[in-house]
Amino acid sequence: MYQSDVYSKPSYEPLPPQQTLPTMYDLPSEDPEEPGLPDEFHLLQPELLRSTFSPPSYAEDNVFTGSDLNLYYDSKHTQWYKRPDWFAVLGVSRFYEQTELRLSYVTWYEGTYPFVVIELISPGTENEDLGRNINLREVNQPPNKWTVYEQILRIPYYFAYNRYTNEFHCFGLVMNRYQPISINGLGVWLEEAELGLGLWEGEYQGLTRQWLRWYDKENNWLPMPEEREKQRAEQEKQRAEQEKQRAEQEKQRAEQEKQRADSAELEVAKLRQLLLEQGISLPNDQ
Repeated sequence: MYQSDVYSKPSYEPLPPQQTLPTMYDLPSEDPEEPGLPDEFHLLQPELLRSTFSPPSYAEDNVFTGSDLNLYYDSKHTQWYKRPDWFAVLGVSRFYEQTELRLSYVTWYEGTYPFVVIELISPGTENEDLGRNINLREVNQPPNKWTVYEQILRIPYYFAYNRYTNEFHCFGLVMNRYQPISINGLGVWLEEAELGLGLWEGEYQGLTRQWLRWYDKENNWLPMPEEREKQRAEQEKQRAEQEKQRAEQEKQRAEQEKQRADSAELEVAKLRQLLLEQGISLPNDQ
């Protein structure tokens, strides 16, 4: 029996997931029987995305980002998952139940779906990454990632980047279907996150090429940790210089005040001597 990859929501609400369904402890991402490891680009690019993703309206501990982490999406098929190259969730704790690092992201337990997902196209994955050739599938087989992101999780933004051709594919959810988004300026603006995503040409981890990177409303690329540290060092240096200048100015003001006091005292002494020479004595001189 076959069915299309058009997902229909269940007509009933399941019992509370904490009571009935597997948690991340039951569904970890680590699977020793699953072959294949990500290449170096799949390690570096997600880390750059993570380190520059700083939505200004969300506290750092109220945003979660995952990379190569199992994303479980169907409470009726608890073993089905996708593993995005990178995704972000807004408004959830950085840590699982605010205390632990996540082993996976289980949507029915977390209660919040990803806001944006990014796939890095590899040889052989382009058709699925771009939603091409979506065919009928057997009922007991999981849907492809495009269907999961678009119709089940309804993730507002989906991006796919081909590092071999530097093609940047951008999609936004419109009427429950992904529609292409045109690049404007540096990239694509995500209003809800108050961030934009674009292709940045620069050096990262010793390699100069095009990288996906977040930018702010002033079209500034958000700094990497080492850049933030450099900025803090520069600011500290500027503060030290300003403090030194203030100290110098204070010293100059003190010296000028002393000079004025000495000058005034000298004038008083001259006046007193002049009066004495004219036979006029002041009360203090008697």
